[in-house]
Amino acid sequence: MDWLSALIMGIVQGLAEYLPISSSGHLEICRDLLGLELSGAESLEFDVMLHVATVLSTIVVLWSEFKPLCISFFTFRRDDNFRYVLKILVSCIPVAIVGLCFKDVIEGFFGGGLGIVGVCLCITAVLLSFAYFTRTRPEENGKAPRGRDITMLDAFIIGCSQAVAVLPGLSRSGTTIATGILLGDRREEVARFSFLMVIIPILGEALLDLKKMVGGDVAAATGGEIGWLPMLVGFLASFVVGCIACRWMLNIVKKGKLVWFAAYCLVMGIICIVTAF
Repeated sequence: MDWLSALIMGIVQGLAEYLPISSSGHLEICRDLLGLELSGAESLEFDVMLHVATVLSTIVVLWSEFKPLCISFFTFRRDDNFRYVLKILVSCIPVAIVGLCFKDVIEGFFGGGLGIVGVCLCITAVLLSFAYFTRTRPEENGKAPRGRDITMLDAFIIGCSQAVAVLPGLSRSGTTIATGILLGDRREEVARFSFLMVIIPILGEALLDLKKMVGGDVAAATGGEIGWLPMLVGFLASFVVGCIACRWMLNIVKKGKLVWFAAYCLVMGIICIVTAF
C-alpha cells in the first residue's frame, strides 16, 4: 500500500465512522477500487489503526463531556456520570465476547469481496429506514418526538447491535443509533452514547496489537506489507476528517435526517451486490 491509498482510506474512514454508512464497508470498497491485495488479518489491523484515529477524534470533539466521565469513574463518585460510564461498560460486554471468541471468524469477512458488504449495506438501509419511520418522523408543531434516557438494559441491547455491526458493510454508528431510537431513547443522547461506547473496544483492540509488537510479532502489529508511512498518513487523515464529521453527525442525528443515509446505503449496497456477481 502506498501513502496516497492510505490517505484516501483515512479520509473515507474519518467520514464513514460517524456517518451511518459503514466505515468498514467503505474501506472494503476502497480496497477493491484501489486494487489493494491484503490478507484478512492485514486489512483488519489497518482498519483498527484507522478506527483508533477516529476514537481519538471523538475524545477531542466530546472532551467537555468525556473529561467529567473519567473524573467521576476513576474517583468512584456515585453520581450520574459514574452511572453513565457503567452503562458504557455494560454495552462493551457483547463486543468483547465477539472479539475474544470469534476474531478469526471476523477476519474472514475482511478482504473477501463486495458481496457481504452489499448485503450488509442493504441491512443498514433497512434499519435506518425503520428507525426513521417509527421514531423519527418530522417534527410536528415545532416539537421534536420525545425520548427517554438510556437504561442499563438499553445499553446492553445497543451493545449487542454494536457486536453484530463488526461485519463490513453493517454501519456501527447507524446500527447502534437506530437501535437506541427504536428502544425509545432520545436521538441526541443515543448519538452521544454511540460515539462514546466505541472508545473502549477500539482502544482495547489497539492494546492487543501493541502487545503483539512488544512480543516481537511486528508484521502482524503493523499490517505486514502496509508499512509505517502509509499507516501514519492514514492515521492523521482519519483523525482530522473524523473531528469534522463527528460534529456534523451529532447535528444530523438531532434533526432526524437519517433516512437520507438509508437511501444512500441501499443504492451502494445494490451496486456492490451487482459488482460482486
